[in-house]
Amino acid sequence: MGQPRRAPAGQPTDGRGIALGVAAYTLWGMFPAFWGLLEPANAVEILAQRIVWTLVLMAGVLTLYKGWPRLRVLRARGWLMVTAAAVAIAVNWGLFIYGVGIHHVVEIALGYFMSPLVSVLLGVLVLRERLRAAQWVALGLAVVAVLILSVENGRPPWLALALAASFGIYGLIKKTVPLPATASLTGESLVLGPVAIGYLIWLAVIGHSSFGAGALHTVLLIAGGPVTAAPLLLFGAAARRIPLATVGTLMYLTPTLQFLWGVLVNGEPMPGSELAGFVLVWVALAIFTADLWRNRGRSVRALPL
Repeated sequence: MGQPRRAPAGQPTDGRGIALGVAAYTLWGMFPAFWGLLEPANAVEILAQRIVWTLVLMAGVLTLYKGWPRLRVLRARGWLMVTAAAVAIAVNWGLFIYGVGIHHVVEIALGYFMSPLVSVLLGVLVLRERLRAAQWVALGLAVVAVLILSVENGRPPWLALALAASFGIYGLIKKTVPLPATASLTGESLVLGPVAIGYLIWLAVIGHSSFGAGALHTVLLIAGGPVTAAPLLLFGAAARRIPLATVGTLMYLTPTLQFLWGVLVNGEPMPGSELAGFVLVWVALAIFTADLWRNRGRSVRALPL
């Protein structure tokens, strides 16, 4: 089974990979509108339902495309990587749902604004990708932004940082999992599924489950499967076709939509000092994006692993 391919140095970035990434991030940007509809279910129940229905959907998809042999022949190291990816995305999902539930969509947006830069940092630390001076400036501005927001709130923006870190780690792992996107997501769902099913059974036994409490609510919980799977499949395919730095740069689409939802729809406050932190992150992203545009046609140069 072939290893995930990287965009070769000196070659144009895969246009199809960019299109897949744009589609994934746009769908994610619309998520606050969906997950906020699932009350009265709490964040953990929503997460468990999301995992279970994603597993049901992906099992069907993998059966349709006859992809089970790829999972059956996956070696122990491959399953270890799938498990690591499953844990990273479960943490990210849970934090996201929790943030939507407590109406901290603006902080969620901050986390996803930071995530491209975290992806770049992970590319440097783990994949030993070599960055240009402008990209280091962008990372420095992001650090300053975190410091400003920490002073403003009296604490670091933990939710934002955890979201950025968990998704950056997930993207990094997806670069190394030796599976196509469909099989990889199915494998992640298989790893998480037994825990989620056990939790939902326990909720039902103690009478705290919201599943079945109204036809619309039940349908929305079930819809969490396809709503989850669609952008993840697009993202998994994109991560295998384009450099990690490019994957991270495209991600600004998601937090822009989330930020607008938090401010314009939820009416979440935006004091001047917090806005200054956001502006610094936006400037960092602008510098990084402009640098990539100037150097289009070349992927980030990577040192030998």
